[in-house]
Amino acid sequence: MNASYEWLRAFVPFDGTAAELRDLITAHTATVDELVPLRADLAPIVVARVVESVKIPDTKLSANKVDAGTGELLDVVCGAPNVTAGKLYPFAPTGTTMPDGLKIERRKIRGAVSNGMLCSARELGLGVEHDGILELQVDAAPGTPLLQAMPAGDVRLVIDVLANRPDLLSHRGIAREVAAVTGKPMTLPAFEGDALPVATPRRAVAADAAAVRVQVDEGAALARRYMGVVIRGIRVGPSPDWLVARLESVGTRSINNVVDATNYVLWELGQPTHAFDVARLEGSTVIVRRAKASETIVTLDGVERRLAPEVTVIADAFRPVAIAGIMGGRESEVTEATTDVFLEVASFDPARTRAARKRLGLATDASFRFERGVDPELAGEALERCARLIIALAGGALAGAPVDAYPGPPAPRPVTLRERRVAQVLGTPIAADRVARFLRSVGCAVKPAGRDALEVTPPTWRSDLVAEIDLVEEVARLHGYDALPTELQGGRPSAVPDDPQWLVADRVRTALVAEGLLEVRPLPFVAGGAGHVRVANPLAENEAHLRRDLLETLARRVEHNLAHMQGNVRIFEVGAAFAPTGGALPVEELRVACVVMGQRDPAHFSSPTPPAIDEWDAKRLGEVIARAAYPATPVALRPAEADAADVLWDVVVDGNVLGRVQRVALDAPVWAAPAYGVEIALGTVSAAEVAAAGTNAHAARPPVVAERRFAPFRPLPTTPAAEFDLALLVRQDQQAGEVEAVIRKAAGELLESLELFDAYVGKGVPTGYRSLAWRLVLRHPDRTLRDKEIEGRRAKILATLESELDVRQRTA
Repeated sequence: MNASYEWLRAFVPFDGTAAELRDLITAHTATVDELVPLRADLAPIVVARVVESVKIPDTKLSANKVDAGTGELLDVVCGAPNVTAGKLYPFAPTGTTMPDGLKIERRKIRGAVSNGMLCSARELGLGVEHDGILELQVDAAPGTPLLQAMPAGDVRLVIDVLANRPDLLSHRGIAREVAAVTGKPMTLPAFEGDALPVATPRRAVAADAAAVRVQVDEGAALARRYMGVVIRGIRVGPSPDWLVARLESVGTRSINNVVDATNYVLWELGQPTHAFDVARLEGSTVIVRRAKASETIVTLDGVERRLAPEVTVIADAFRPVAIAGIMGGRESEVTEATTDVFLEVASFDPARTRAARKRLGLATDASFRFERGVDPELAGEALERCARLIIALAGGALAGAPVDAYPGPPAPRPVTLRERRVAQVLGTPIAADRVARFLRSVGCAVKPAGRDALEVTPPTWRSDLVAEIDLVEEVARLHGYDALPTELQGGRPSAVPDDPQWLVADRVRTALVAEGLLEVRPLPFVAGGAGHVRVANPLAENEAHLRRDLLETLARRVEHNLAHMQGNVRIFEVGAAFAPTGGALPVEELRVACVVMGQRDPAHFSSPTPPAIDEWDAKRLGEVIARAAYPATPVALRPAEADAADVLWDVVVDGNVLGRVQRVALDAPVWAAPAYGVEIALGTVSAAEVAAAGTNAHAARPPVVAERRFAPFRPLPTTPAAEFDLALLVRQDQQAGEVEAVIRKAAGELLESLELFDAYVGKGVPTGYRSLAWRLVLRHPDRTLRDKEIEGRRAKILATLESELDVRQRTA
């Protein structure tokens, strides 16, 4: 939203600067992204002090020494009689282009050199005074830009208005907020000739406005309100300077006095209006209807557009003359030959306006407002305001009473606001009378509703105020966010426990970040094909399907890194995979996946060529993820079937295969190392659950782990550890995990850690066997272990291995 500083001040007598107004609006209403001085042509002009002024003999000129902040005094010749030493004046340095196009050059005048020009108000476009130089009454150092030292012309405020506040898409809407915060009165700016009464509109879905027949098909389905009036005897011509300046201040060019009047009301009140040439309306008829198949219209921008029944049009007896809520047609536009106009003021359906805008690829200031919702109650005021302005600018007279197709105002929607709720949310109590004053200042009707509550009825232009918390937010911003307490308040705002699936995902994220991986969040769309779910309205046709696996999208991220010569990749994602069901909705499953490749460790002087990540690193990550996700459930990694392409291990949780560790196929350069991936399921959401959940369709079914479990606190050990290695002969068909489980059982509570650190096949190892070496650390929490205890535990481990698995210690 572009807003004019001077236009806002015409509504509210704001005394501060444009920068102060920007800060006030940003703090209480909406972010002001930018201040744009509209007199950019004055940017080179600076404040200068005349240090010395001497009359040139036999002339009206003076030779002056001028301090323009450059560090040296400049010689400047001036013909004005009011130049006085010690005073400040606007100064145009050499090379400046003045607002009238004159370029200031260094020149010699009557034997004296002049390096620039001291300026009058007329030369700067700041007034008509030309007899003397403009003396500045400012507190500014020489060299200060004039635009910083004094207000010169208007300033445009570029305001970021969010979709829930369409009332702010007008100067009155923003001025209403300024008045509410400052406590100053707000009045609608007057214009010369604003005294014409407008007759009470006649309400009917089909009626005559003078000689023009107005008809609205389908009622509120196409137009929530449609008003029109005929003005006869106008004279189309240029607009006055004040109106041209108002429109230019918001970035709109002047066209003629009638069209400018409609644009003025759009920016002033936020209500789009449109004027049709009555003589060019076939059959003197205006019909609001759906477009017919293959109908066309040439819009005001000169483009012929093909319409469809999804588009609402304004038509005469034979053809469309405007696209409702978006743009008028060339065939009915107001020209210099126009003498009678039909003035339209309406509130069109937001959803249909947006669909038509997207279909036609045509966005306008009007469609921007209609898409967000224009208050139907505003139409009557806007029609009267626009009719008066047209007659004041172009003459003419109303031809009868306006037509008004409107079912009536909406029913009041009061909301109860509790004083204790305001205090609870904001962290500080605010008196009920102060709360009521805040809400009344933005148009709400407020009355008591019991001992500790207010009944608040929002105005029709505030469709966003529908619940108690919305009113609390209004109180907060009008009170001032910076005035609220900053200390943390005690208590928890809700007794609802965290979702179990979120807790699982949080544990997994924490574990993977601790392993040095980085989280990515790619979109879940892939090229796909058979077995994938196609998106009904894809963002791009080359990624029109939902992924079945997270590794599909992670692989593309890895390829992006490789394309940028980055071969060391450690990334993970917690996200959803989708499987088709044959029904309307796929099965959505929450999963975690990671891809690792490249160097295992950063390069270091002690290891100039670090080893590459291999499948065993990937297997360890699989174990880390599985145990983080399912800490209270048996977890194992089982070698995959021989015919499972690229899959190395299945991740088994409580007997169920929930994931895999695999090689990742990539479109990779020859120098790239192999990539390995892990993907494990965390929980599912079925189509039936989505349908049953209704508005809570995204609430996932809890996974296996239903509560968050924290590892108990353990202090750092104070007793020494006993460490020894066991090299064992293990058959090739035996899994290391089985051997490790027996070691843990036999070692008992004294075992602190167990690590498999070596695997060997070769000399000294019998055929069909391999040598696996584990490092064991034993520790007692309260005392030092005796040699006899250590040796006894070692012997027990070896005996148990031999009896249960026929695994013996390697001796050679």
